[in-house]
Amino acid sequence: MNSGTQAAKEAGNMVDLDSNPTKLLEVVEIGKQLLMTRGALTTFSIANDVAKYFAIVPALFAGTLPWLVAMDVMHLHSPTSAILSAVIFNALIIPALIPVALRGVKYVPLGADALLRRNLLIWGLGGVIMPFAGIKLIDLVLVALHLTV
Repeated sequence: MNSGTQAAKEAGNMVDLDSNPTKLLEVVEIGKQLLMTRGALTTFSIANDVAKYFAIVPALFAGTLPWLVAMDVMHLHSPTSAILSAVIFNALIIPALIPVALRGVKYVPLGADALLRRNLLIWGLGGVIMPFAGIKLIDLVLVALHLTV
């Protein structure tokens, strides 16, 4: 049981070969941690996409639709810069989430309401704030390096 990949070792640990009832609790805890990790990454991803649209769409159409100027809170340099900044941000954030997916979100034995609140606060709010800060920072770097029109 001690040979093979790490995933095989963990799967082997979940099998109750010695009729130990505490193994069942460990299996349930691992399952909850997997669900929490998937939920956290999904929450972050959805919030991240929504924030990117709010960052990009006003910059793209503010020139043709004057009422969108009020929604352009980021004041990105140009539509080209907005798209390029969002693509670069996306290319950086996806690999940055890999360690979270591999390590998992720590399971804390709380009630469902408290877990949802915590998940939304950390991953949802983080998924909304990070694109605005990241895209603006990348836009400033692109403008400083004269890489966009």
